[in-house]
Order: sequence, then C-alpha cells, then structure tokens
Amino acid sequence: MSTATIFQLQLVLGYVPWLLLFGAYVWPRLQSMKPIDAQRAIAILHSFRFFGLVFLVPGVVGSALPSRFAAFCAYGDLATGVLAMLALLAIRRRAAFWSFVVAFNAAGMIDILVDYYHGVELGLAKFAGQLGAAYAIPILYVPLLMITHGTAFYLLLRRPRPQVDERHFASKSATAALRP
Repeated sequence: MSTATIFQLQLVLGYVPWLLLFGAYVWPRLQSMKPIDAQRAIAILHSFRFFGLVFLVPGVVGSALPSRFAAFCAYGDLATGVLAMLALLAIRRRAAFWSFVVAFNAAGMIDILVDYYHGVELGLAKFAGQLGAAYAIPILYVPLLMITHGTAFYLLLRRPRPQVDERHFASKSATAALRP
C-alpha cells in the first residue's frame, strides 16, 4: 500500500474511534451538563491548539512540506487556541464568554475545513512523510477537534431543556408511596 493511501485511510479512520468514544462517554456527559459547563469543557480542549505551531518548526516537519499548508494550519490553530483561552478567561462575563465560544468554534472549524481543502489541492497525501513528528495531528487530534466543533455548534443552536430538580421528584415519589 502506498504512503498516500495509508495517510488517506488513516485520515478517514481517525474519526471512527473518536466517534465511538464520544457517543459512549462524552456526548452523554455533555448533554447532562449546563450549557456553559459543556462549552467550557470544549474550550479547554481547544485551548491546546497552539500546538499547531509545530508545523512551522524545521526538524519537526520536513522542509518539503508545502508552506502554504503549514502556515495556514499553524496560524489557524494558534488563533483558535487563543480565542478558546479568551473564552475561558471571560467565563464570568457571560456575553464575552459566549462571543468567544462562537468565535473560536467558527475559526477552528474554518481552519480545519480549509486545511482539508489545502491538503487535497496540494496533494498532501504524497507529502505525508514530511509531516514528521506532526503526523499524528491530522490523524489523531484533528478528528476530535472537528467532532467537538460540531458538537459545540449543535449545543449552541439547540433549545435549552428546562432544568429538572431530581429532589422534587424523589420527594413526590416518597410521599406518594406512603399514601394508601
């Protein structure tokens, strides 16, 4: 199998375990959280996107890696990470927090989509070996980032469910059980 085919296969398969893990463990937890707490958890993950600057470090990536891909990828990740950090720092100012949540998710999703576009346009699969130590980023990290951006937008757009006080139902059930 060619390196390009392996890279493309790994790009696609990188989504499968994350979706399985997400569906079984992360999604149920995010749904049970208050909206601000769910978005905060997603912002924490994305605050590490400064790591994408590694695409600009000689020796970590090969010199033949297309600079058009590397630069956009690196700076898009940096912008997304900084916006996520600003969201976390603005948590006490709700309007600012929500603005930064929308901003980092929009910037991050656009960054990844444009990176995919550049990857196809530039034939990144044939340069897969030039990714060097950064090879794991598009294979392992990017699928999780894309899934969480989609989740963040879904959570932003869905209607909030009314908060249910479980104690209210527990006391009513106990009272009802005592009645003849």
